[in-house]
Parts: sequence; structure tokens; C-alpha cells
Amino acid sequence: MKVRFGTFVLDSASRQLTRDGAALHLSPKAFDLLVMLVERRPAVVDKPAIRQRLWPDTHVVEASLTNLVAEVRGALTDPLLRTVHGVGYAFDGDATEIERPASTPFWIVWNDRPIVLSPGDNVIGRDAGCDVWIDADGVSRRHASIHIPANGDKHGVTIDDLNSTNGTFIGRRRVTSGQRLENGDRIKIGGVTIIFRALDELNAKTKRVKQSGRK
Repeated sequence: MKVRFGTFVLDSASRQLTRDGAALHLSPKAFDLLVMLVERRPAVVDKPAIRQRLWPDTHVVEASLTNLVAEVRGALTDPLLRTVHGVGYAFDGDATEIERPASTPFWIVWNDRPIVLSPGDNVIGRDAGCDVWIDADGVSRRHASIHIPANGDKHGVTIDDLNSTNGTFIGRRRVTSGQRLENGDRIKIGGVTIIFRALDELNAKTKRVKQSGRK
């Protein structure tokens, strides 16, 4: 989900909340709360449903949710979260879906979170304007770029270092320019390690056919 409301843009895939292009920082659970309320707008989301999504099968005190709501309201500044006393909360703003570029069967995984890559150059960095925003120690503002061919050829996926301070590595090999990526490659960017994934449609189809034949 990627939506715009007022001067804000909320992107659940890259876990970014920006205002006028500048990144706003929320704790992980506060971000998840905002995403949940925007997803279900304009419906009121009751407190039990929120607790189950944010703290599954865990008992938390009422103040935990109240504090998250206050954190989100502090970041938004505008009165976009409505309290329905005794029930829960609702997103009370006009949000418009933003169309994403065509996706590809390529993605990276960071902190167990998949981030789909688009055709063309996908810039990775600490700048909120990057295609893949990684706000972590040792990551340069524009650190590296992964190129996805328009024709989807997995053999043409490459990575370049963008003159980063701490370098980009595939395993122990330092990346210079145009180095090919393969499924499962572990990429070190500053102090962060991400994993490149590529869906092999041919192998996937072959596997399904074999499994079907055994039935």
C-alpha cells in the first residue's frame, strides 16, 4: 500500500512515512498502527483487533496503545486519527492510492521484510527519497543501486556501488560496478546485510508439474 494524504505519503512496502519528501520517524509498532488504520479507513478499528495485530497473543496494558496513538499524532501534527471512546480508533482523512511502477519477480529481504524491486535502477540508501530506504548506521545517503532489466532477465540483474563511504560487498567481494546478482546473494551495505531473491518462474512451474504428476 502506498497512499498520499495531504502532504504526507505512506508506503507500507518500504516502511516510509514522509511529509513534503522529508522522512518522519515512527517506532515500528507506531508505523504498523498507522498502516492498519489507513488500510481500514474510514472504518473504526476496535482496540482488541489492534492489540491482536500489534501484540499477537500477548497481554499489554492500555497505556501501550495510548502511547502509540500519541506518537502517531505527534508525527502527523494534523488531527487525522479519530478516537471513538470505548471502541477504538479510525483514520479520519482523505487518502489517495499512488500507482506503483510495474513490479518484477525480484526482491531483497531486510530484517525479514521483503522489498520488491522495480524495472530499472533501484537506489538503496539512507536518504528517504531512495527507492529502497534503509535508515541504518554505516549506510550512505545513496549507497548502492540494483539494476533490474526491463525484460526481466535474471541474468541481467546487477549491482553498483555509488561511491559509498563504507563500500558494498557480495559476501566478501567488494562491489565496484555492474556486478551480477544471483538468487540468495548476501549483500553487505554499511553495517546492514540484505539478501537478494529472484523468482525462477521456469523452475517453479516445473516443480508444480512434477508435484502434480505424483498425485
